[in-house]
Amino acid sequence: MTQTVQDSAKKRVMIKTFGCQMNAYDSQRMTEIFESLGYESTAEMGQADVILLNTCHIREKAAEKVYSELGRIKLIQDARRASGRDTIIGVAGCVAQAEGGEIFKRAKMVDMVFGPQTYHRLPQFLAEVKRRREADITGPGRGVLDVDFPEEYKFDNLPKAQAAGVSAFVSIQEGCDKFCHFCVVPYTRGAEYSRTVAEVLDETKTLLDQGVKEITLLGQNVNAYHGATKDGEWSLGRLCYALAELEGLERIRYTTSHPRDVDQDLINAHRDLPQLMPYLHLPIQSGSDRMLKAMNRRHTAAEYMVLIEAFRKARPDMAFSSDFIVGYPGETDEDHQASLQLIRDVHYAQAYSFKYSPRPGTPAANLECKLPEEVKDQRLYEIQALLKEQQIAFNESCVGKTMPVLFEKPGRHQGQVVGRSPYLQAVHFFGDLEQIGQIHDVKIQGATGNSLGGEVVG
Repeated sequence: MTQTVQDSAKKRVMIKTFGCQMNAYDSQRMTEIFESLGYESTAEMGQADVILLNTCHIREKAAEKVYSELGRIKLIQDARRASGRDTIIGVAGCVAQAEGGEIFKRAKMVDMVFGPQTYHRLPQFLAEVKRRREADITGPGRGVLDVDFPEEYKFDNLPKAQAAGVSAFVSIQEGCDKFCHFCVVPYTRGAEYSRTVAEVLDETKTLLDQGVKEITLLGQNVNAYHGATKDGEWSLGRLCYALAELEGLERIRYTTSHPRDVDQDLINAHRDLPQLMPYLHLPIQSGSDRMLKAMNRRHTAAEYMVLIEAFRKARPDMAFSSDFIVGYPGETDEDHQASLQLIRDVHYAQAYSFKYSPRPGTPAANLECKLPEEVKDQRLYEIQALLKEQQIAFNESCVGKTMPVLFEKPGRHQGQVVGRSPYLQAVHFFGDLEQIGQIHDVKIQGATGNSLGGEVVG
C-alpha cells in the first residue's frame, strides 16, 4: 500500500517522437530536463502528467497527423480528468514551429507550443502553464507559445547529457542555409550554426564516462560544421580526428550530409581513422541535373559521382545510402530514368525514397506541372524495387565475412544479442549478454533484406 501511494505521487512525462534522428536527440535532451524537474519517463500516455509530441514537418500531411494524434490524447486527458488527475499537453518540434498559434485554435486542449530552438525553456513553460491554470485563464492567451529563434544559446541551458545505451547522438550543427525548394527545414530550424569544438568534446566525454562506445554526430547539414576554437574554425573532418583521440570511443558516425559541403578533410578522415565507420548517408534526391537545378540543390549528378569515387578511393570498403524524391513537379520519364541510372551506378547499401508532396511555405509548393498520383506511384515502385534489390545484394555480400559488431542489447530470444555492423546493419547472434557494450568479431552466416545473422568468433 505504501508503494502505491508513493507511485501515485510521482510526476510522469511521456514524449512521443516523430521523424529524424535530430528529433530523437532533442527528445532525449527534453527528457533530461524533465528528470531535473523530478519527472519520470513513461511509455503509457494514460500514466503521464505531461504528454509532449515532438513533431517533424518533413513527411506528407505532417500537421494533420499531429492533430489526429492530439484528438486521441484528448480522450486520455478527459479520462484522467474524470478520475481527478490533470494532464499538461505540449507540441514541440518543427510542426509547432510552422503552425504556431494555429495549434491552439484547432486543438484547444493544448497547453504549450514551442519550436526546436526553445525547448531549453521547458521549466519556464511548465511553470507558466500551471500559473495560468491556477489563475483560471481561458480562451485566447491561455496557452504558452514560443517559436522564436532566441539569441541565448540553447545548449548552454541544458542539463549534462545522459546516456541511454552504448550508442548516443551528439548534436553538433543545426539549421540550414541551402534552401532546397522542396524543404521546410530552413524555416523551422533556422540558419546554420555550429556548436564549439570544446562543447562537442565535453559532451562526448560525458557520454563516454557513462559507457557509450559509439556516437553519431547530428546536423541538418552535419558536414557544414564549422566549430569555433581559440585557433579558428574546425571542419567536420578535423573534429573527427580530435574525437578519435578520446579514450573509449570505438566508433564515430555522422548524418545528414550535403554533397556541397563535402571537403578533402572529411575524405581524408575516412581514409585515416578506423573509428570513423565506412558508411555515409549522402542524399542526392534525383539523378537528373534538370531536376537538381529545379530543386535548387546546386550540384550536378556528375559532381555527386565524383564524391562517391573519392570516398571509395580513400576507403575501398565504403558503402552509401541516400534519399530520393520521386515525382517532383515537372519530372519527365527521362528525369526518372536518370535517377534509376544513378542508383545503378552507385549501388547503394540502403536508401530512402518518397513521393514528392508540397510543404506550405516552400517555393516548390507553388509550382505547376504537378504529376498525376498514378505516375508518381509507378515511378516510386520502380525506384524502391531497384533500391531493395541493391540492399539485399549488399547484405548477401556480407555472408561469409567476419565483421566487428558492437553488442547493443538483448534480442527477442533467450541468449540472443543484437548488435550493429560497421554499415549500421542489425546483426542477430547468440552470445554473452555481459558483453553488451563491447565489440567482437562475428562471422556472418545469413542475410535478409533488413538484417544479418551470425556467430561470435572473437
